[in-house]
Amino acid sequence: MNKKVLALLSVAHLVTDVNQGALPALLPFFKESLNLSYTLAGVILLLGNISSSVIQPAFGYISDKHPTKWFLPIAPLIACVGLALTGLAPSYFPLLICVIVGGAGIASFHPEGYKTAHFFTGEKKATGMSIFSVGGNLGMALGPIFALTLIQSFGAEGTVVMVVPGILMAGVLLFSTSWHSPYRPVPSAQKKIERKEPLSPEIKRSLIILIGIVIFRYWTQLGLLAYIPFYYINFLKGDPIYAGTLTSTFLMAGAAGTLIGSPLADRWGHRKFLSITMILVVPLLLLFYNMKGPILFVIIGITGMALICTFSVTVVMGQTLLPQHLGMASGLMVGFSVGTGGVGVTLLGMIADAWGVPAAMKSILILPILGFILSVLLDYPTKRADEVRK
Repeated sequence: MNKKVLALLSVAHLVTDVNQGALPALLPFFKESLNLSYTLAGVILLLGNISSSVIQPAFGYISDKHPTKWFLPIAPLIACVGLALTGLAPSYFPLLICVIVGGAGIASFHPEGYKTAHFFTGEKKATGMSIFSVGGNLGMALGPIFALTLIQSFGAEGTVVMVVPGILMAGVLLFSTSWHSPYRPVPSAQKKIERKEPLSPEIKRSLIILIGIVIFRYWTQLGLLAYIPFYYINFLKGDPIYAGTLTSTFLMAGAAGTLIGSPLADRWGHRKFLSITMILVVPLLLLFYNMKGPILFVIIGITGMALICTFSVTVVMGQTLLPQHLGMASGLMVGFSVGTGGVGVTLLGMIADAWGVPAAMKSILILPILGFILSVLLDYPTKRADEVRK
């Protein structure tokens, strides 16, 4: 395990995902300044997720077939530029374009980043991958506080400041390319392996179920990130910083859970750990919906830890099922599954428009239950995947 390279990649992951974490927290301000409905606000998040997540398998395919070193340094810069310009958007459609541009930067980073990290994780795959993943978790956690602080201090134009970390990170990665790229397989040799190892029906079935679990997990996560600010800012007319602190607590605890949970998953078994954490989220959400005061921060923190701690675990599970297609596996687990889960936020917007924000919040409860049911049905690792991995 090369912790130095993993740490560098983790920082780049942080800078990239700050933009993804900031977007949900900015929705109430976009809604108010542009006079949008909850559904149209949900469309902003939907397009952000499609551009940053759903298209990641395409970048994964490119990464597997034609390794592109420049993805890593340029992607954080594009991601930061896109979000930085949202505060300057004069109307709804220019705002959507900015969101899509930033999303493309995020999408191009993840498959190449997870693929590169894979070669430096050593034998304890989930533990090693957690070092890279925690950067993204921290970026998602810091995003809301960073963005809301800029808005509070400088107004909508304050988002422009978010381009600075992207410029700095692009420079660091550009000048360290030779350091973090020596362990990649020869593309021609990898193509030969791919032709010899077609996917079995068992692997395809397990992969589909795993994608379903990740979709429900991220639908839960993004639903909370989107509707905690709506609930406390728009519905309760509370302090935006309070709402941002709640969402950041949720994500910071999730980042800690990534580091704490991954060694446990390596020890107990990935599928078992995934099942336990999914069902644990249900009583925690019930407590969150029925509590007030400082205890909310404790409950939402534990919820974030339980929900997000399997992030790197599911990436490793996907890579175990698709060992000859590491970029594609990462794109499916981090991109397609996460982005498809984000589609559900638009449905939550429809619920909020029809029955109110509290109804949208409470409807999130069913999602981890569905994820748990799928985890019980998951055959992992399949015999075929295990043989290929060995």
